Amino acid sequence: MRSKEGEHSVNIELTVTTAVADLALGGIFTFDDLFDAVRERRQRRLRVVELADLGDHDGICAVWLITDAEDFILHAHSDSVLHRQQFVLHEFAHMILGHCDGDECSEVDALLPDIPPHTRGRLLRRQDLDSDTEVAAESLADRLAAGIRGSAFAESRYSEIFA
Repeated sequence: MRSKEGEHSVNIELTVTTAVADLALGGIFTFDDLFDAVRERRQRRLRVVELADLGDHDGICAVWLITDAEDFILHAHSDSVLHRQQFVLHEFAHMILGHCDGDECSEVDALLPDIPPHTRGRLLRRQDLDSDTEVAAESLADRLAAGIRGSAFAESRYSEIFA
């Protein structure tokens, strides 16, 4: 008999595995391949921008903002390229998993009533890592990072040299 926690983990793993397969990128791909796949999937312009001041006072690593015409990922600076990449991959994961499709972003309406609807966006932050959406997004981000690392190793002949 499987515990409720075990079922939860299996469901998240199945969700992540399905999401990776649906991207049709294979097991090894570049960041640019992933960026293009996310943009095509969302059928919108997509911009990723580093904001040096983000995270300094509020602890936010990255934010996904949605407008009528495009998606923005704003991310904090980090001296580690891999750390910055993980910020962005986490937000890509929210997009891929549909965490802001339909009415799921309607809470923003109540939180930001004075901002016109066409300028509102969803702020997806890594604060409640125990929520299903955050666990799934982080798990998918890890899988995406592994695919990108595999591409880097393949291109550099890493496996031929170190295997």
